[in-house]
Order: sequence, then structure tokens, then C-alpha cells
Amino acid sequence: MAKKSPKPDGAGALPLPGVPRNRRLLVGVSGGIDSVSLLHTLVRQGFRKVTVLHLNHGLRGAAGAADAAFVRALARRLKIPILTARADVAALARERKLSIETAARHARYSFFAQAARQTRCRILLLAHHADDQAETFLFNLLRGGGSGLGGMRPRTIREIDGIKLEILRPWLCLWRADIEACAAREKIRYREDASNDSLLHMRNRLRSRVLPMLSKEFGRDIRQSLWRAAEILGAQQEWLDQSLSVNGEELPVAALRALPEALQRHTIHEWLRRHRTPQISFALVENIRALLPHGAPKARINLPGGKFARRRAGILFLDGPHPLSRSRIRPMKSSSDQPAAMP
Repeated sequence: MAKKSPKPDGAGALPLPGVPRNRRLLVGVSGGIDSVSLLHTLVRQGFRKVTVLHLNHGLRGAAGAADAAFVRALARRLKIPILTARADVAALARERKLSIETAARHARYSFFAQAARQTRCRILLLAHHADDQAETFLFNLLRGGGSGLGGMRPRTIREIDGIKLEILRPWLCLWRADIEACAAREKIRYREDASNDSLLHMRNRLRSRVLPMLSKEFGRDIRQSLWRAAEILGAQQEWLDQSLSVNGEELPVAALRALPEALQRHTIHEWLRRHRTPQISFALVENIRALLPHGAPKARINLPGGKFARRRAGILFLDGPHPLSRSRIRPMKSSSDQPAAMP
């Protein structure tokens, strides 16, 4: 029996809130318990217009290939179309001077955008849950993420490589233990990723060391508090996003300079995020704010991933390489009895 964990307010037994039943959907499936359970739940609840997406990051050799084979076999068994691809994440990380985790995330979302273009489907489901939310909040807090503390939202719109994706995370209200308990009841088979236990990755150290230590010191499970803080700040960030216009490639310096400091920081952070700038920190945002005053000594700031933020003729703009060279992702393959693009 899975360990019992606290439930966020209003959580039910593997619900799918906000997921449109009559729309075509893309669902990211790694082969792990979370995404495989999400796929099974979609099928069990009668969703029929689903396409599975699986990316092999090229980091785990035979194990990564076995994950891809498992997901293909699962899609065949469920009679669901699937698109797969392979990325050279290690090469991308070296090329852009990124962490492996950040490079993998960039490769994943570029793959999702390519799949959305190929299938003409713009709704993507991901299986992030409440534990992921708590860990993301703590990670961003300790990293100095500034206005990025809102964590993940149940619904976001992101433009990636020219494709606008609606990303749904219906399980942010559920804890990992709830998903594990359901998978045990339903006898759902999935793949174990040994890298999830590796202490080389910061996220894993937070999960296995830092969170248990903090819970012991506070005398209670602190994940609930972290989850609630992320929810509160996330709602505030959504309100700010709707109040500001950060849609273009450029930011006018004079208009940005006229904003209060808090709105300057939020606008710059959101601008960087929408252009997929990795590792956005408070210091990075402050460095860009230093370009705003009259007579600022610098007109260019280096950004992670080989980009630059520049000020020229009263405009802030980004310069440098595209988010991801498509040569780093091998062509997608459809490996199902059904076509990848559905009418």
C-alpha cells in the first residue's frame, strides 16, 4: 500500500479537471508511473482522440531505448497513435553550456512543438503532480528564481518554435502516493527510471534529502505548505501576466523604466521565460534592469544558453542562437496502427 500523503484542498481520485473530452489531445508519456497512469486514466474515462508523444533523450543508452519500446507497445495495446523521436541532449548541453536537466527540458518542449505542428493539435497534457509542484517551488526559491516562484499552473499557453501550445497539467492537485496507489489497484505496468534515484541531480537531492530533513525539523510534512505557497503565488503571477503586455520580441526601455520595480522585475522575468531563456535568476533580472537607466554603462548582458539581452535605440531585445537546433532531434516516427494526425 502506498504511503498516505496530505491532499490539497478539493483533490479527488485521479480526476481530469479542465480536460476537454471532445478535443484532440497530445499526451507526453515517458514510461514512468505518472505519465503511464495518466494515459490509462484518459482511456478509462473515454478519451478517444489522443496521440502519445515520447522523446528518448539519448542519455541512458539501452535503458532509454527500452523505455521507448515499452511506450510504443503500450500505445499499440491501447490502439492509440504515437510519435517518437530521439534527441542528443548531452550535445545540446555542451553546445549551450546548460545543465543536463535544462537541456532535456528544452529538447522535450521542442519535440512537443514539432509534434503539435505535425498533428495539427495544440493541446498537450503532462502528468506533473503536487509533489512536483512542491519540489519546483522549493527549487526556484533556493535558486533565487525571483518572480518565478509561482511554479506550474494547471493551464498555460506557451509559444515554442513558432507553435502556440495549450499545456494542461490536470494532476497538480494529486500527490505521488495517490497515483502510486491507483497504479497498484489497477495493476498498471510502467518503467522504473534508475536516474530518479541518482543524487547527481539537484531535484533528486531535494526529494530524498532536503524535504525529509525539513519535515523532520518542522515536525510535519512541509510539502502541503510549499504546494499552497506555489498556488497562491501562481494565481498572483497569472493576474500580473494578464495585466502586462509581454507578447513581442522587444521591450521599450522608456515604458519599462516608468514601471515600479516589482513590475519591472516581473515583466523582464516573463519576457525571458516566454523566449525560453534557461536558469532565470534574480541576479539575471537585475542585470537586465541595469540596462534601463539613462547613460547605463552597458548595452549588452550575457544570458544562459548563449543568448544576449541588448539595448539599442531605446529597445531591449534578445540576440543569439535559436532555442534548439532541430538537428539535435532525429525525425519523428509514428509507430501505431493508426495515423499520427487524426481528423
